[in-house]
Amino acid sequence: MEEKFMREALRLARKAKAMGEVPIGAVVVVGGKVVGRGYNLRTKLQMATAHAEMRAIDRACKALHSWRLEGAEIYVTLEPCPMCMGAILNARIDRVYFGAYEQKGRSLTSALAGANLLNHTAEVTGGVMERECSEILTAFFSEMREREKKKREGNSETV
Repeated sequence: MEEKFMREALRLARKAKAMGEVPIGAVVVVGGKVVGRGYNLRTKLQMATAHAEMRAIDRACKALHSWRLEGAEIYVTLEPCPMCMGAILNARIDRVYFGAYEQKGRSLTSALAGANLLNHTAEVTGGVMERECSEILTAFFSEMREREKKKREGNSETV
């Protein structure tokens, strides 16, 4: 079941990548049904909070007419950042499944999940389809670096 929903999150990540966004996707699931979807749109919207998880949580809250998402699970292709983990706890989401681990140490997922912040804790499972989730991110950043390199080389020729 975990893979089914992570595949949907990966589909959303690919949608973000096609738009030039960092490829991160997320889905919120209640009772085996997707109730919220989101993908990264920080660049397009020029909003620091336009993370995949935040968008999926917002949509789930609207769909269920409640800010409390008790009994919900969230599937996200990259380990949530502290802001997103705070939103997950605030929304009372019970379980977090993520694919790729945040390699630069900018996540507090485990520490925040078990800290009983906001009178809520969440179970966290990392590494779900980790290879696939990591590959899309690695490819995106490699392609981005290559584009930047070509842009710099092109600018140096005109000088």
